[in-house]
Amino acid sequence: MSASGKHYHHGRTPAAWTGVSISGAGFLLGTVAFLMGPAWTLVWVSIAIVLLGAAVGGVMSKMGLGA
Repeated sequence: MSASGKHYHHGRTPAAWTGVSISGAGFLLGTVAFLMGPAWTLVWVSIAIVLLGAAVGGVMSKMGLGA
């Protein structure tokens, strides 16, 4: 707890875990796709997945599942 009495989760929320998990999968896919040749279509798909992870985490946070 801080001096103001609020409890900070430091990212230990369902919204944070979900957003980071989706974005991490996108980064992993993008790394593999880039090292494969690079396979540009798959690289762009992985970028979309990373952005999707950020959006999902933001929406979940607005739904009350974040800090």
